[in-house]
Amino acid sequence: MELAYVPTTADATGALRARMRATPAGRLQSGIILASAIVVLGALVVTLTLPKGPHLGLTVLCLAALALLIGLHVLVPALQARQVHRMVAPQGEFRAVVGEAGVRLTSQDSETTFRWPMITRYAENDTLFVLMTPDKHSVGIVVLPKRGAAIPPDVDRLRAILDRNATRV
Repeated sequence: MELAYVPTTADATGALRARMRATPAGRLQSGIILASAIVVLGALVVTLTLPKGPHLGLTVLCLAALALLIGLHVLVPALQARQVHRMVAPQGEFRAVVGEAGVRLTSQDSETTFRWPMITRYAENDTLFVLMTPDKHSVGIVVLPKRGAAIPPDVDRLRAILDRNATRV
């Protein structure tokens, strides 16, 4: 099974978000941001319903904190993805060969082979397969954009290879 693609910033963003959902550290980070947002929303409601009327300073502080939390959740993965993309973009087109032995990635200046024991888990979204290392933080990832498949049935073939060799998370 072969894929050919030019990496995009959207690929990197999708991969980082998939990794975040699949790892304990990523889920903890998302949980902390969500819990903090709930606390800030609660403080905003209390501020707006004070007996003497809303307190302008506290309202502004709560809104600023809420904006910061939303920014952390939305912007941080996007900014990280831009950095990753800047690193891989000069390599031009990537080719990935996926088979029973593992995944071989080649680009203009590099060739890397990952055997299945190195990438034991994968996540899927609408546009990507994201293969991850077995460590609990998934330090290493391999991104396989579905658009790299020559024909749509190849995406199903790729999914079948991944299902035989890795655990879907």
